[in-house]
Amino acid sequence: MRVITGLARGMRLREPAGLDTRPTTDRVKEGIFSSIQFDIEGRRVLDLFGGTGQMGIEALSRGATHCTFVDLSKQAAGIIRENLDHTGFAGQAAVIQGDYLSFLDRCREPFDLIFLDPPYGSGFLEKAMERIQTIDIVSGNGIIVCENGSGSGWPEPRGPYRLQREYRYGRIRTALYRRAAD
Repeated sequence: MRVITGLARGMRLREPAGLDTRPTTDRVKEGIFSSIQFDIEGRRVLDLFGGTGQMGIEALSRGATHCTFVDLSKQAAGIIRENLDHTGFAGQAAVIQGDYLSFLDRCREPFDLIFLDPPYGSGFLEKAMERIQTIDIVSGNGIIVCENGSGSGWPEPRGPYRLQREYRYGRIRTALYRRAAD
């Protein structure tokens, strides 16, 4: 697992041992970042199910100004901190070890780009999307990037959110939701 491009291009990122964390494959990550490449620079990012931190770190490498990482696992939060130190982005990031719904309940800051890649089939994606839309923390024209397994559907968006596009990479699917401009 490596950073694809930008300031940290080619740097390898550390992964936790075991099967509790499922990092996004390079092929899927390249597809996601190709589809949002003009929506990253200068943006505030939330990587809600941080895992290794690779999605948020990729965004920072491509010019995002700040990324908040959230993960329930103490081991994952530690790996994210190590990867941020290794890539030199620790000063542009916050790492929260805790439950995603608890974080969202307390969150009052807006984000321009949110990554949602929870464990497939857990129901976390639907719950996170519902809460994000309810508290409305996505800036105007902001994007929510979701990843799930091919057997799962997508959460229904409510205005001002809309499902913009879907992509398929074998058994992995991604979707981009966009919030209408204010």
